[in-house]
Amino acid sequence: MLVIVRNHKEYGPYDEDKVLEYVSNGTVVMHDVARDTLTGEVATVGTFLKRFGVKPKVAHEGSLVSQLGKIGSDLIFPKESFAQKEWLKDKRLLVLFVVGLFPTVMLLMPMPEIGVFYFMALYFSCIWGLFFYYFFKTPQVTLRTTVTVFFITQLFVFIVWDIFGLVRFNPFYALTQAPFPIDLLGFVFGVGVTEELGKMVPLLIICHRAKEPILPRTLVYYGLMAGIAFGVFEGVQYQVTVNAQLDYTSAFYSNIARLTSLPFLHAIWCAIAGYFVAYANLYPRYRRSLYFLALAIPATLHGLYDTFCQSSIILAVALSFIGVILLMAYLKRSTDYRTRLKK
Repeated sequence: MLVIVRNHKEYGPYDEDKVLEYVSNGTVVMHDVARDTLTGEVATVGTFLKRFGVKPKVAHEGSLVSQLGKIGSDLIFPKESFAQKEWLKDKRLLVLFVVGLFPTVMLLMPMPEIGVFYFMALYFSCIWGLFFYYFFKTPQVTLRTTVTVFFITQLFVFIVWDIFGLVRFNPFYALTQAPFPIDLLGFVFGVGVTEELGKMVPLLIICHRAKEPILPRTLVYYGLMAGIAFGVFEGVQYQVTVNAQLDYTSAFYSNIARLTSLPFLHAIWCAIAGYFVAYANLYPRYRRSLYFLALAIPATLHGLYDTFCQSSIILAVALSFIGVILLMAYLKRSTDYRTRLKK
């Protein structure tokens, strides 16, 4: 005797003939879960029927045409849903539509080379943004601030880096061309400090303009968005300069990395900065040390990664993974930070 289990409800028990009848008329399917009342064994209905030596045959409900007629044209092509614009209510599908067809639409629009690189970088950053929004959003997060952080960060970086040439004012940049370990100083105090400080500026502005205390998780989210924005700027720069000089295979790989993994790393480092900036504003008595950590930890991770990218990509990937683990650990220990800083 078998008991049929469906949606956590039990039906039966039935003997094998009754189960075979139910399978043949479509009431029970072969993949339904069943339990043998004598042995307590749990398996699919198909497994038990095979063991019993029977092979059910499900009868067709008429011809193909009659089956389609039974389903009905209103379900196959739901005209009412289109007329009543029900599809507008499901924002998930609209997002999938935009994300899925964006590159195809861009193929139809004539634009200069740098425009192609920028819009493809924008496409991948939107995917990252949706991912971060799903996992890190808080009640304080708003779409307006998200979009503002994303585009203002790019504008700020473009003005400070390309127009004012911030790189020229940091002497440590010159050390990046030195042999190891001197180049480590250049990548940490030159590249790391400069870029992480630049990405931190939007977070400082958010805290300054806030009308309520900003939660650490909220500023982590905005840090992720600022980091992605910087990754877009840097990625486009590399694609039209350094990567353009590479052979096809290397350029293809480098371009993909500049659109995906490297913006992600920028996002993680800036998210760590956002975590400590938030605490510096929540507990201003400790702001010196917290602002120091907000810059020092991301700059060090950034500099170490850039340094070992030149010699050991395995070690560089390990260092990037450490950054992810650190961010996860910080978020899990938020209560500990609050308890200690309140004293």
